[in-house]
Amino acid sequence: MKKRGNIFLNGISVWKGKIWFFLNMICTVLYLVWRVFFTIPFGYGTVSVVAGILLLVVEVLGMAEALVHYANMSSVKGYPLPEVPEELYPDVDVFIATYSEDCELLYKTINGCKYMEYPDKSKVHIYLCDDNRRPEMRELAAKMGVNYLDRPDNKGAKAGNLNHALEHSNSPYILTLDADMIPKSDFLMKTIPYFVDCEIRNKGRKEEDKIKLGFLQSPQCFYNPDLFQFNLFSEDRIPNEQDYFYKDIQVARTKSNSVIYGGSNTILSREALEDIGGFYTEAITEDFATGILIQKKGYVSLGIGEPLASGMSATDLQSLIQQRVRWARGVIATGRKMHIYTSNDLSFAQKMNYWASIWYWYAPFKRLIYIMSPILYATFGFMVFKCTLPQVLLFWLPMYVTSNISLRMLSQNIRTTKWTSIYETTLFPFMLLPVLLESFGVSLKKFKVTDKSAQQNQKGKNVIYTIPFLILIILSVIGIINCIRIMFDSGSFGPIVVLFWLVNNLFLLVMSLFFVDGRVPYRKSERVAVKMKSEIDNGVLKLEGVTRDISETGISIILSKPYYLEAESQVDVTLRSEKYVARLKAQIVFVSQQGENWNYSMKILDYTDSYNEYLQMLYDRIPILPQEIKKDSGSFEDLKLNTKKRLNSPFYQKRQYPRILLDVMVDGCLPVKDEEKENTKMQQIGKVRLHDFNYCYVSIESEKQYRNLVLRITKNITIHCKYETKLGTGQKLYRVTNCDELVSDAKLTEQLVEWLTRVNRDAGNRQKQHEKIRVMEAKAEKKKKEFNEGDLV
Repeated sequence: MKKRGNIFLNGISVWKGKIWFFLNMICTVLYLVWRVFFTIPFGYGTVSVVAGILLLVVEVLGMAEALVHYANMSSVKGYPLPEVPEELYPDVDVFIATYSEDCELLYKTINGCKYMEYPDKSKVHIYLCDDNRRPEMRELAAKMGVNYLDRPDNKGAKAGNLNHALEHSNSPYILTLDADMIPKSDFLMKTIPYFVDCEIRNKGRKEEDKIKLGFLQSPQCFYNPDLFQFNLFSEDRIPNEQDYFYKDIQVARTKSNSVIYGGSNTILSREALEDIGGFYTEAITEDFATGILIQKKGYVSLGIGEPLASGMSATDLQSLIQQRVRWARGVIATGRKMHIYTSNDLSFAQKMNYWASIWYWYAPFKRLIYIMSPILYATFGFMVFKCTLPQVLLFWLPMYVTSNISLRMLSQNIRTTKWTSIYETTLFPFMLLPVLLESFGVSLKKFKVTDKSAQQNQKGKNVIYTIPFLILIILSVIGIINCIRIMFDSGSFGPIVVLFWLVNNLFLLVMSLFFVDGRVPYRKSERVAVKMKSEIDNGVLKLEGVTRDISETGISIILSKPYYLEAESQVDVTLRSEKYVARLKAQIVFVSQQGENWNYSMKILDYTDSYNEYLQMLYDRIPILPQEIKKDSGSFEDLKLNTKKRLNSPFYQKRQYPRILLDVMVDGCLPVKDEEKENTKMQQIGKVRLHDFNYCYVSIESEKQYRNLVLRITKNITIHCKYETKLGTGQKLYRVTNCDELVSDAKLTEQLVEWLTRVNRDAGNRQKQHEKIRVMEAKAEKKKKEFNEGDLV
């Protein structure tokens, strides 16, 4: 019933998206008619006319690109995974291409490949394709039991490397993986059935009627935040920047057979590759070119939206720019070499989609014109856009609103106009010259592999990259001041449109400045929020809990009670998921209370023999980063968040034992030595308020100060204390001298923990009640004050 309900809601969402797309088409046509015939500033000088026409051209082309994407996404057809007999699953070759990546990164990828499920795992052949001829890679391949391939030269770069692997393998299907892409265990089971299904359907058909599946592209996802998520403190707010392309655009391009081969996370038909002479070697984006050639030969391409592998996103600004420049120049050059506009082997729909792919990389020019147009008017006095305020509200506003809603709905809330603008603004200054050079045939012959090392600390180190943004911010601020002055002097709201444009651009430029400024990475490895059964064994007790999150260097486990685990000692930890079991050696580094539960953060000391399975626990899953925009509360909130996070210094806590709030009265005694009987008596001193306790220390509220004190907790448990110091709160801190006695006996420990848990829960409830009363009193006082002020009025 629930499934039917979801299908019904999804159906409504799809139709809403189609309706908004239709409305956007109508509004866009009306807007363009108005723009073409009524807004070009003829008669205002050459600069104004040229600037006005350039703005109109990029608007028209940008809307055409959006139209292609919206048209695709408005009628996406689903392709359910076919069910095929297990005995028909064919042999598969797995090519892991590497050049300069380190062994640790490749180990994780190979490990993920070895854990891939398949009816007959002997049919899965893994090849480490090393194009740098490194002895350590050969050793890694031998250690992990996979095939190692190298070659005497680097002719053809990555494409040449893959072609060399083709010559030394013979399976009918090939999975290509980048060095950092770790496949999920179900990768092959979620992809190969499509090819087997085609083989079954093609039996008995004529050659011209056969469905020839050339390649299947799955999303390239990432287990670390991309630079936009990380630098803008949005790793829990927005998806990866590339999700929109792989999960929406690629899937939607299936119907026009124009899915782009992304180079990794892809299954390809050997027959298709052999038909085109192998991977294309004459382009720096060999994947883009190879996919087009396969489609030209009449093969079908399929894009699926389910994440089946995850890797590392670029971790520094220079690597990101280098990567995007290579993609831009490669796509533009490939479009020229493939003759996509004149080729008889491509349909009109394919040509339009590939035109959109190429035009996308001209976004730097579009963004420059969008930013400079209002500046030309407000700062330098050139008319760029001739209109009145009512005209803007009538023609531009409906187009703008329907476009925003269409993008949000058709992309399933993965992308909005605001975030698209932020991405484009951030990169445009660094892309302008390379795209311009490539457009005139000055091509890039060599490229560097994108750095996939750990997150880089670039805070304050990219000053030179901030210069274009600072210049544009200054010009925009001058323009904003001029607009406000004109509005006050003239008494007219006419310039308010330009003012809005300038303020919006200023927001984008400031966000870009924040991005370039960077952020200090404090974590050594990425955390994965995951719940798994866990057990902690400290030699006295075996404690069952649930993981909160795990990483390559540490784990966080939730226990229901505040147990004592010695900070410097080693504990045995066992983790169990549905598929894997890992046994680790760990050490407590931090303990905190989470509601009524207790979080124990630990540093992993030793993986014992569980490293491979532990890696699978981490990476055999869909990345936990947002799959859609979770919070989009406006530009002001974005600026506020980034400003606040940059001004606040990180706060570190080193609490290695549970600090347990008790706030309870207990019996206090003074140990008095009896000289005659040579023993110690307990002298009652009445009730003492025990504020909090962490096994090693206890804080007490009392008027008097005692050197030694004994607190009777229950009939069987007493806490022996020795005075240490007076706290700033006025409480007195005592060191617990019989801690070892309390925690070394399992039965006694359980009794103590039960008492601590119960009293802590009562204290928490009292604290919540006091806070509730305080808030109510504050509200009552505020209302009283407002009432009195009303009487005065």
